[in-house]
Amino acid sequence: MNQGVAITGMGLISAIGNNVADNFASLISGTTGISKISRIKTVHEHEIMVGEVLLTNGELEKLLGLPADSHSRTPLLGIMAAKEALAQAEIQDISEYRTGLISGTTVGGMDKSEQYFYDFYERDLHWNHINSLHAGDSTQKIADAIGLTKSFVTTISTACSSAANAIMLGARMIKSGELDRVIVGGSDSLSKFTINGFKTLMILSDTYNTPFDEHRKGLNLGEAAAFLILESDAIVSKENKKVLAYVKGYGNANDAYHQTASSENGDGAVMAMEKALKVAGITPSEVDYINAHGTATPNNDLSEGRALLRVFKENVPEFSSTKPFTGHTLAVAAGVEAVYSVLSIQNNVIYPNLNFKTPMTEFNLVPETQLKYKEIKTVLSNSFGFGGNCSTLIFTKEA
Repeated sequence: MNQGVAITGMGLISAIGNNVADNFASLISGTTGISKISRIKTVHEHEIMVGEVLLTNGELEKLLGLPADSHSRTPLLGIMAAKEALAQAEIQDISEYRTGLISGTTVGGMDKSEQYFYDFYERDLHWNHINSLHAGDSTQKIADAIGLTKSFVTTISTACSSAANAIMLGARMIKSGELDRVIVGGSDSLSKFTINGFKTLMILSDTYNTPFDEHRKGLNLGEAAAFLILESDAIVSKENKKVLAYVKGYGNANDAYHQTASSENGDGAVMAMEKALKVAGITPSEVDYINAHGTATPNNDLSEGRALLRVFKENVPEFSSTKPFTGHTLAVAAGVEAVYSVLSIQNNVIYPNLNFKTPMTEFNLVPETQLKYKEIKTVLSNSFGFGGNCSTLIFTKEA
């Protein structure tokens, strides 16, 4: 049987909470973080709904003890989540073992770059942020903030599967013996660039998103940061670490079907799920709950639903999408949902697929619509990105 990689810490900030505990409380109470845009001035603020972290950049800097206007929003969110994860894992000396940081993002420091664009002639106002646009800068700022200065630090940007691929790479590096500990996940913030881009794709909803519903209108964008601490068996044994869950399986596939759309029959999703099951050494019948990608776009939910039927046949496990709580957090989606998957295992709970009313006409798949308690040993979590980059993670209670 395949050995899993231990998860010993988690950190999360999203539209439904500034830490893991607050997020879980919102999930259990059915409290959504979706609302009209309040933090960004945009012509679309009355047209769409999003999942915003309500803390301002200034408030985040104050909480983190950072100088004013020193960071773009993406690393600020990332530092919050990474520090929470390190604290839960009780890591005092981050350099004690070979430790890496793998972070996913799509927009990087775009929010500050936008300010620079508007205030171009006031060069001393935001000029220091123009070099912070690229994705790697956000990761480096997170690494600097947690004291990780001489180790493996890298960024993954595979659209909405970025954090899944970060988790996957981290697990593989521990298994191969290249690192002893890896901080994995991602951070993404809302920006006008992102809002305008998705508005152009015509897949944004003007109301609460409704995954797997016949009348779904599109997604709600969200912002978040989520990190998990992965550690080797050697560290867990030596330090008698408490293990929250294990990364048991993972799979990635790129069907290259379309620049933004998923394969009509879920080809990439099927390959990713089958690979993850094979790596985990389990059968489809051993999956207790599926945290679906479930973006509430016409294309994704049809594609993912068909993929689930192809992999699980007539025995599709109970499934739900948690994006009605947080919005679609892009590069961080798999990180957010990895934390939720671990919490599902720890608390033996299946989260409700909020806002669902009418089954899709193409197949008879109905997500779990109520909070449900049952024994959860294995959770499969899907994340699919633009360009057909599909990733699946499997989390288990036991190694």
